[in-house]
Amino acid sequence: MAVTVKVISKTERTLSEQAYIPEAMKGMKLSMSRFFKNTFAAPEKKEIATVRYPEEKRVYPERFRGIHRLTQRADGSPRCVACLCCSTACPAQCIYIEPEEYAEGDARHGYERFPVVFVIDELRCIFCGYCVEACPCDAIRMDTGIHMPPSTERSHFIYDKETLLSIPGADGTYECENPRHEPGDASHPGVDRLKGH
Repeated sequence: MAVTVKVISKTERTLSEQAYIPEAMKGMKLSMSRFFKNTFAAPEKKEIATVRYPEEKRVYPERFRGIHRLTQRADGSPRCVACLCCSTACPAQCIYIEPEEYAEGDARHGYERFPVVFVIDELRCIFCGYCVEACPCDAIRMDTGIHMPPSTERSHFIYDKETLLSIPGADGTYECENPRHEPGDASHPGVDRLKGH
């Protein structure tokens, strides 16, 4: 089998093109014209809309993923059952949870756990939303509608359980609109580790 070779001719460049100076000057001319137009022209003639943050803020889209929050039950405790699904699904491994069983005599003892420690390192987080999708209890949400506040200290970006519970959703509530049937409620199906299915 014969191999064919295709010869591609090299395009000829003029001396000014080879020197690159005229082309660089054309680029500088365009950059400087845009700079002066957007800096000194009337607002309606500007090509770039400048937002003067923090006095002005853009309206975030409806699906904007804000910082995390933990939703609460009616009694103020976290809805999280410490199943570790969110920390397992997290590709950045920024969620750390220490689970614990409820005390003897509690209706939830032997049925579910609760997080003693729940920490999210927001500097490691890539805001993918996998933790929200993985949570079977709708306990972790990213519907706050706010972005990370600026800071120069790393400790300000490590959110513990109390901080996550204190952040409201975009609607101002701390609970979740999805119903959750707790043990002891009349709407609870009555299935737990003691009664079985």
